[in-house]
Amino acid sequence: MNSTYWSWERFLDALPFVLDGLWITIVLTISCFLFSLLFGFVWTFLKRIPIKSFNWIVTWVMEFIRSTPPLVQLFFIYYAWPVIPVVGVTLSPMTSAILGLGLHFSTYIAEIYRAGIESVEKGQWEAAKALNLSTMDKWRMIILPQAIPPTIPMLGNYFIIMFKEVPLASTISVAEILLRANTYGARNFAYLEPLTIVGIIFLVLSYPSAVLIRKLEVKMNTRFDKNAAAKSS
Repeated sequence: MNSTYWSWERFLDALPFVLDGLWITIVLTISCFLFSLLFGFVWTFLKRIPIKSFNWIVTWVMEFIRSTPPLVQLFFIYYAWPVIPVVGVTLSPMTSAILGLGLHFSTYIAEIYRAGIESVEKGQWEAAKALNLSTMDKWRMIILPQAIPPTIPMLGNYFIIMFKEVPLASTISVAEILLRANTYGARNFAYLEPLTIVGIIFLVLSYPSAVLIRKLEVKMNTRFDKNAAAKSS
């Protein structure tokens, strides 16, 4: 059968092969997201250290990471790190993908955290100081419970974005759905059906998530508007 034309037989044959990589795609997305959430906090608190020169260095590093394509970062971590004399660390494809994508997106998530922290009213900071709370208790009991909820919709958006960026990991041999689709295409000289399957999978999983995130954003904005109106009245 001519591989330049659509074939439902090839589609059904490729479907289970491509789907075998879906679990890896999901695990990789969740792992990268959790890493970025954690390291986003690291960037946020490093930037709050009141040392001008240190703050400048942290800002420059974050800008460098944001300004560099994630694909280049993946290649550097997977291919270049092992040959650097000082580092000399060989990482697995999965670990390299989590580190590369997680670190890249953590710089964006740090800005979301910053916006959330700055949204906490000045009076709350003063109240924490008046109560003579320790730094840990101040953040745990007063600041973070008020700073995190407004950031949830944006964090959800970045989760969806990260899910759609995970196929970059196929370039360093992570066996997620895009790599499996390309593998099937190379073996059978037919890329149309397996790549269509990949597109359908991303559509089916990301579109409902995007709708839910938008509804959550509207709901939380309505709640914040009501709280603001109550405070002003």
